[in-house]
Amino acid sequence: MNARRRSAVKSAPDPRRSIPLNRAADGLAHLQDTTMSCLIVRSRNLVFALVAGIATVVQAGGTPTAAAPVADVDGRRIIGADAEPGNWLSHGRTYSEQRFSPLKRITDANVAKLGLAWHHDIYTRTARGLEATPIVVDGVLYTSTAWSHVLALDARTGAKLWEFDPEVDGVYAARACCDVVNRGVAVWKGKVFIGAIDGRLIALDATTGKKVWETLTVDRSKDYTITGAPRVVKGKVIIGNGGAEFGVRGYVSAYDADTGAMVWRFYTVPGNPADGFESPVLEMAAKTWAGEWWKYGGGGTVWDSMAYDPDLDLLYIGVGNGSTWNRKIRSQGSGDNLFLSSIVALRPDTGEYAWHFQTTPGESWDYTATQHMILADLVIGGRPRKVLMQAPKNGFFYVLDRETGEYISGKPYIALTWAKGLDPAGRPIVDPQQRYEDTGKPTLVVPGPLGGHNWHPMSFNPQTGLVYIPTRDAGAIYAPAAPDNYSLRPGAWRFGLDMTALTLPEDAKDRIQAAKGVKGRLIAWDPVRQAEKWAVEMPMIWNGGVVSTAGNLVFAGNAQGLFVAYRADTGEKLWEFAAGTGIVAAPVTYEVEGEQYVTVLAGWGGAVPIVFPGIVAGAPSNGTNRVLTFKLGGSAYLPIAEKNSSPLAPPPATANSTTVEAGRVLFQENCFRCHGESAVGGPVLPDLRRSTAIGDPALWTQIVLGGTLAFNGMAPFATQLSQDEVEKIRSYVIKRAEDEIKDPSIRK
Repeated sequence: MNARRRSAVKSAPDPRRSIPLNRAADGLAHLQDTTMSCLIVRSRNLVFALVAGIATVVQAGGTPTAAAPVADVDGRRIIGADAEPGNWLSHGRTYSEQRFSPLKRITDANVAKLGLAWHHDIYTRTARGLEATPIVVDGVLYTSTAWSHVLALDARTGAKLWEFDPEVDGVYAARACCDVVNRGVAVWKGKVFIGAIDGRLIALDATTGKKVWETLTVDRSKDYTITGAPRVVKGKVIIGNGGAEFGVRGYVSAYDADTGAMVWRFYTVPGNPADGFESPVLEMAAKTWAGEWWKYGGGGTVWDSMAYDPDLDLLYIGVGNGSTWNRKIRSQGSGDNLFLSSIVALRPDTGEYAWHFQTTPGESWDYTATQHMILADLVIGGRPRKVLMQAPKNGFFYVLDRETGEYISGKPYIALTWAKGLDPAGRPIVDPQQRYEDTGKPTLVVPGPLGGHNWHPMSFNPQTGLVYIPTRDAGAIYAPAAPDNYSLRPGAWRFGLDMTALTLPEDAKDRIQAAKGVKGRLIAWDPVRQAEKWAVEMPMIWNGGVVSTAGNLVFAGNAQGLFVAYRADTGEKLWEFAAGTGIVAAPVTYEVEGEQYVTVLAGWGGAVPIVFPGIVAGAPSNGTNRVLTFKLGGSAYLPIAEKNSSPLAPPPATANSTTVEAGRVLFQENCFRCHGESAVGGPVLPDLRRSTAIGDPALWTQIVLGGTLAFNGMAPFATQLSQDEVEKIRSYVIKRAEDEIKDPSIRK
């Protein structure tokens, strides 16, 4: 037995060993002895001995051949994923990112018998949002959690095989616009890859969880982060980054899966012309910009969606918003600003540009095109077309020719106000009154920066011909920042907006009324007819991603804390499970030993629960994050822990109205992205109105300026705020606590 196999047998429990549920849930199951438990499966003249998660092929004569490594995934296997539907080998199951499973042991006829098979409680330094799509390979489930942790679990029992902590510095929580989340790992030839929020790309041994290599993918003097899942194409790990809200320049990079060496990098926006352009295509893109855009970073980060067509050998990336959002500041109010808000096709071997389609030319509203992209073959106009489909933030559903980038069709999938439609080439016909940066006036625009559809994955079911999209109706008031008020200081949000306008009213009655107008829907969209087939109304936004199956089912979690199964053809609700916490992640389904399972990560967090908790005030969150897995006849028990809220006990308000108003402005500019707009905090991060620190000026200063709680994500603001400004913020928070004591409905 070679050293690699000895290590694997010693480190990994046998996935077929019977492990009690309570031990699996706690992640405390350990191998009790080193006896190898073998399952012998005879097929023609081959015998497969499955030992401790490693498949050894034994010929009829008894001579073993080379062992297949754990997580033995490559391009051939991902391309042929339909031949082994029991696995979930890539982020969207296949390179096409359809998130459709051919499995059909669980169907619309028997889904009512679905029950909890197992759960695994997740313990990281803080219970933050869970957004990952698990990868399942040969009975092992790999997933990421908050703070870029990685877990390997027995896919049948939930027993923990290993866990990896990249030990991210807590200050990176302040550099992330939208929580310390991670959307998943990639697996390739015995390695598991994670993009850590601090900008590292890390390769782990799939058997042991030990680090194989790591490489820094960003300039740490800038506020880059990584929350997206890597993809592996032709032996190259593809990863982007985030940080457009903080003034970075976007790019996507490819690294050798064996060594971690960078192979190529494609910048999505041009840099300073004086430094020269990295390629002719960026020189072309620079002609669509004006002024000194590079001083503001430019933005255009590739923070989420990718897809790959192996036949065309094209990699598709989605590009994000501008930095600043306000085009008047970043580009003197002119130009399309390529490649912001664009879908770009690249050659995966070299990163060479092939084509692009820009969904929002001259974007000014945070209308990213980083949302989920799906590749499919459709019959349109009587002829087969190879298409790419996307429902980006801007509210239009696009169907493109994925070979050429040609626009085929586009229609609004939500009610919107910023554009009057699309011209024959797919270019939006923008309502000039909705360009707040040009009018100089506060303007209500639909959708707002949360978009009609955000990062939450869609699914395309080739049997129904429908795309299932978690959408939302949510506008926002955009007001341009005064030019002399705009700051380039480190850590500042580069919106170019008056941040005090991007809030709900502080008056309780007006606040409740405004929040009621923000709702979500799960819609089934016909991409050929460009029309809605059915829709399920949701009382709140920020509902989870979607998977569809050959059993005529659609599975999705929601902000109400329910995991739900719907009929794929009609939208009829067939089954639900109360998770005790809001669900934002997308589920997967897989099969082990003839049993079909459905898995979803349940953990409330992300942009809305921490930035705008007031519009999802009814969402449950008990502070417990879990992996939940279901099967027919499952009978496991899920303990529901209630999270108690600290009482309001503010000190007397002694500051005058001028000080409180100054504190309000400072809070909106520096604090509300984590602690809630208007200081109405949610259940994910501390509600400052309930903090004992507001009654202790010295402790407050130690936390805000000194970084006492930096490990948990409360970075020090010593370079951004003065002692006097910190005290003004404290005065404002005290006032908001007193407001709720007078009228408890303000929290809603």
